[in-house]
Amino acid sequence: VRFLEQENKVLETKWALLQEHDQKTVKNNIEPLFDAYINNLRTQLNDLEKDKVRLDGELHNTQNLVEDYRSKYEDEINKRTEAENDFVILKKEVDAAYMVKPELEINLQSLVEEIDFLRVLHEMVSLNSIFFELCSIMQLYVLPKR
Repeated sequence: VRFLEQENKVLETKWALLQEHDQKTVKNNIEPLFDAYINNLRTQLNDLEKDKVRLDGELHNTQNLVEDYRSKYEDEINKRTEAENDFVILKKEVDAAYMVKPELEINLQSLVEEIDFLRVLHEMVSLNSIFFELCSIMQLYVLPKR
């Protein structure tokens, strides 16, 4: 029994030494792996931070573009509305002018007729005046001198 107990203690000591040796070996083998993994994660974090800064800049630029386009769109809507209103006003004016057109044509015709009448009358008066002047001149030549 003592021999077995002694053998057991020797085995326990060997076992403890082996476990201690394995833990140091595992610790020495795992630590560089963890360090590499941590460094890799830090690199990824730095890359993500750079991407975040870049994407924030792009977001700001895109938001500015959206605001510019929104402003231009609203300006175009206002211009279109104004043009439509101007069109409606012009259409009303054209319609009113079209309604007055027959009356104006009648007035034009009567004025043309009046001008023609006055022209003929003027020609008659001119001819009459010329006639009287000729008559006067004729009387001077025809009448004996005293």
